[in-house]
Amino acid sequence: MKLPFGPGALVAAAFIGPGTVTACTLAGANFGYALIWALVFATFATMILQDMAARLGIAGGMGLGEALVAPGTPTVLKWLSVVLVLAALALGNAAYEAGNLSGGALGAGAAFGWPPEAQRPIVWGLALLAAVFLFIGRYKLLERLLIGLVLMMSIAFAGSLVLVRPDLGAMIGGLKPGLPDGSLLTAIALIGTTIVPYNLFLHAASVREKWPGAGEEALKAASADTRVSIGFGGLISILILSTAAASLFGSGMAIRSAADMAASLEPAYGPGARLLVGVGLFAAGLSSAVTAPLATAYAVCEVTRRPKSGREFRAIALGILGIGTLIASLGLKPVNLILIAQVANGILLPIIAVFLIVTMNRRSILGTHVNGLMSNLLGGAVVLIAGGFGLRLIMRALGVWP
Repeated sequence: MKLPFGPGALVAAAFIGPGTVTACTLAGANFGYALIWALVFATFATMILQDMAARLGIAGGMGLGEALVAPGTPTVLKWLSVVLVLAALALGNAAYEAGNLSGGALGAGAAFGWPPEAQRPIVWGLALLAAVFLFIGRYKLLERLLIGLVLMMSIAFAGSLVLVRPDLGAMIGGLKPGLPDGSLLTAIALIGTTIVPYNLFLHAASVREKWPGAGEEALKAASADTRVSIGFGGLISILILSTAAASLFGSGMAIRSAADMAASLEPAYGPGARLLVGVGLFAAGLSSAVTAPLATAYAVCEVTRRPKSGREFRAIALGILGIGTLIASLGLKPVNLILIAQVANGILLPIIAVFLIVTMNRRSILGTHVNGLMSNLLGGAVVLIAGGFGLRLIMRALGVWP
């Protein structure tokens, strides 16, 4: 049976990294089911923006980075785009990659009970495995790997949720928007870890590998794949949050990561629970360790007008992986690194999203496939809501907004 996944699975695999697992774990442990609505919003918002990115890749025949520096784009916007991509994506993803590798290593250690001193060798092993896939670089191989990892995560986290027996009524209650005291930063992290700016570059580029033609059938297939894959990814995030809420909320236990959650589940639910959460975190780390360098290579090559294949592409991807491996090997605390990256994504998102919406209204690129009124309204709503969260965070930090 053919699985209903394609390039959208790369996006799902990218956003369900250790950052997502950590943010969802902390959200459930600290606020119960109250922030499930943030994940639902983030999932639908991701579908809206990623559908635009996929349409740009197929109908426009170019990636987001190419569109931002295409003829007709204002000079100021071009330079701002290049600076944002090189600074926010290239440099940011190098640090982000350290969190991916460290998180994956934490998961492997938690799953199999390996001691803390095994952390560094596991990081190196994960980096080597990711390097092999990135060096080979064939789209079909990467797609199959990432689909497999997404399925592994879904089985692991669904199994852990079944073991802890969640409160279904409370889960439904969590669909009502609200911000418990002290939850703003966590809500922004949940949104930022799901609607990831670099995924817009990854999706626009990868759909062209899957569907090189620009026909209506390709557009329909890409749209269906986006809904299924990202919906599946959002469900996994909700499973993680609910597992933490059911097992940890109100327990008074100090939880810093999903690895802590895995260890805390064992006394009450047996070694199977620890194994499931640990395997899920490991798969999340490996999937993001591959997709973050891949997306960075696409984005940098596009805005600098370099070939998106061959030595330069591989050098960028492997360079990001190498820097991330070095940072992770220094023993920095991955949880802090991951959460900072997620909040930064939540603040950066509106800027990248505005760029995308502007591009999707250019007939010189998309012809008859430009955004309709509804797409613009939905995209604008996502930008306003995500931007509002980021603005409130900044104003609160300055003491302007309580």
